[in-house]
Amino acid sequence: MKLITLPSEFQKALPILKKIKEAGYQAYFVGGGVRDILLERPIHDVDIATSSYPEETKTIFPRTVDIGIEHGTVLVLENGEEYEITTFRTEDIYVDYRRPSQVSFVRSLEEDLKRRDFTVNALALDEEGQIIDKFNGLEDLKNKKLRAVGRAKERFEEDALRIMRGFRFAASLNFEIEEATFAAMCSHAPLLEKISIERSFIEFDKLLSSPFWRNGLEKLIEAKAYNYLPGLLNKKQELRALISQLKSDFQFHSSEQAWANLILDLKITNVKHFLKVWKTSKDFQKKVLSIVDLYHIRLKRSYSRLDIYQFGKEVADLTELLRQAKALETDFTAIEKLDKELVIHDKHEIVVNGSYLIKELHLQPGPKLGLLLKKIEAAIVEGSLLNQMEAIKAFTIKELENE
Repeated sequence: MKLITLPSEFQKALPILKKIKEAGYQAYFVGGGVRDILLERPIHDVDIATSSYPEETKTIFPRTVDIGIEHGTVLVLENGEEYEITTFRTEDIYVDYRRPSQVSFVRSLEEDLKRRDFTVNALALDEEGQIIDKFNGLEDLKNKKLRAVGRAKERFEEDALRIMRGFRFAASLNFEIEEATFAAMCSHAPLLEKISIERSFIEFDKLLSSPFWRNGLEKLIEAKAYNYLPGLLNKKQELRALISQLKSDFQFHSSEQAWANLILDLKITNVKHFLKVWKTSKDFQKKVLSIVDLYHIRLKRSYSRLDIYQFGKEVADLTELLRQAKALETDFTAIEKLDKELVIHDKHEIVVNGSYLIKELHLQPGPKLGLLLKKIEAAIVEGSLLNQMEAIKAFTIKELENE
């Protein structure tokens, strides 16, 4: 198969391939980028594989960075762009079901492609637009099938993360998983416990963020892979509820919204602990927790001005979109109205601070002052106090007199 035209991202990288070939080596575009050209999907990565060894690659280009040279990867800086150039390689016996004990550089494209995970990711493309397909990946693309390269059992024993990648690709591509490949994913699912949680999080997060996340999640449930992921042991019914309780065409608007919904359906009580076990960042935890907390508040009552101030319009919108997906009553107009009514959106916008009150009213620093500042903040947000120096001073004096 030959492509008539290449996407601009690949055309821009053509001089890289030509330089490598002029130096006497082979060079091809490989991986997901080639697959996505054929599926007419957005291009995220332009990966290049070559028969030149890393040190040979470095002699071809004047500006390079050794980003993963022990694995054969050199970063080439050319024409204001960065390209990862990786030497054809084979891999020895894998340790801990994730890392090869040794990487060997080879001159053969086929040897390189046969170590890849799925046939649709084992395609190569030359500078003339010719597709090199050694494992019937084109046929699998046509039939929307996800099939392991070679023996599925071996691929998943080499790298157990490929099991999660399989579920993720089912979610992003809306492909069916070929029978023998899926059987191997099911039987090797316990190996997911050997994989770093950070890597499993990335794949699960991408799955939930994909347009066909239901397809990927259904396969994950069917394979019972959830039993080997943090906090999901024996959570089959709850995960099924995650699918059934949302409108059939709903797609998550952010990772944080997806994980908040997961937590709500799993009925997780210690949200922070759950997210820590998944090794997520503090910023991620904070936003997920905000959506979960605001969702619970919204179950009891309508939004207040203080809610929108404390949680922010973005979190409120994500919460309301989740309610909409669950066929609950929504009020996006109220969010918009309350946000516009806010005099301040952050406590730093208040015209006085603790230092001012200490100086003007001879107050002592400490918890009592902190509580007073919170009262001032809430009163300004609720509209009962003007954000003006004299008004705040009078409010503070009155509060002190009422103690």
